[in-house]
Amino acid sequence: MSISGKVDPVLRAVAASDIAESLVEGLRDFQAVPFYGLCFGGIYAAGGIAIMLCLTAFGMVYLVYPLAAGFALIGPFVAIGLYEVSRRRERNEPVSFAAIWSAIRSRSEIGWMAFVTLFVFVIWMYQVRLLIALLLGLHASFSSLQEFMTVVLTTNEGLLFLAIGNAVGAALSLILFSLTVVSFPLLLDREVDFVTAMVTSVRAVVTSPLPMIGWAAVIVILMIVSALPYFLGLIVTLPVLGHATWHLYRRLVVPMP
Repeated sequence: MSISGKVDPVLRAVAASDIAESLVEGLRDFQAVPFYGLCFGGIYAAGGIAIMLCLTAFGMVYLVYPLAAGFALIGPFVAIGLYEVSRRRERNEPVSFAAIWSAIRSRSEIGWMAFVTLFVFVIWMYQVRLLIALLLGLHASFSSLQEFMTVVLTTNEGLLFLAIGNAVGAALSLILFSLTVVSFPLLLDREVDFVTAMVTSVRAVVTSPLPMIGWAAVIVILMIVSALPYFLGLIVTLPVLGHATWHLYRRLVVPMP
C-alpha cells in the first residue's frame, strides 16, 4: 500500500528489446509532433547555454565540463511536458501548450519531484567545486577550459579529481535515475503521492536491473554527447528520449483496470 492508502502500482519486467522499441516509439512521437519536442528541447538547450555564459562571465569556465556532465540530471524534470504530449497522443486527445500546462499544474506532487531533481543537481555542482578545492587548490582558477582540461589530464591531482568526480557523478546519476525514471510519468498518469512514485520507480529498476541500467547509460551518453556542441544537440535528443521514457513507463507499469 502507498502512504495515501491506495494500492501500489503493479510492475512487470522489461528486456533490452523493450528499450529499443521505446526509443523507436519515442522517435515516432517526435516526428508526429516535432514542434512541441523542439520547443522543450530548445528551452533545455537555452538553459544550458545561459548557465555556460554565466560561468564564463564570472571566470568559472572550468565548470562547463561538470555542468555538461551533470545537466542530464535535470532532464527528467524538463521532459515532463513531453511525457504529457505522448500521453495525449496515446489517448487521441488534442495537444496544446495550454493542455500540457493544465495537466502539469493539476499534479501538485510534481513540484516535490522537481525539488528532488534540482536538489541532486545542486549537490553535483557543489561536490565538483569541493573536489577542485581539495585536489587542485583552494583558490584554483583557470583562464580557459583548455587550461583546466590540461591540468586534469596531465597531473596526478587532476586524474584523481577526474576519477573521484566521475565516480560520484555516476552514483548520483544512478540514484536520481532510479528515483525519477518512472515517477514523473506516473505522477502525470495517476493520482499518487511523490513518495509512492519514487518507491515505484526504484522498484521498477530493481525488477529489471540490467535493461534499466542500460537505459540509464544510453540516456547519459546521448545527453553528454548532445551537450558538447554548445548544448545544441539537446534540442533533438531531449524530446526523443522524453517520448521514449513515456513508452518505457507504459511497459514497466501495468495499466489500471
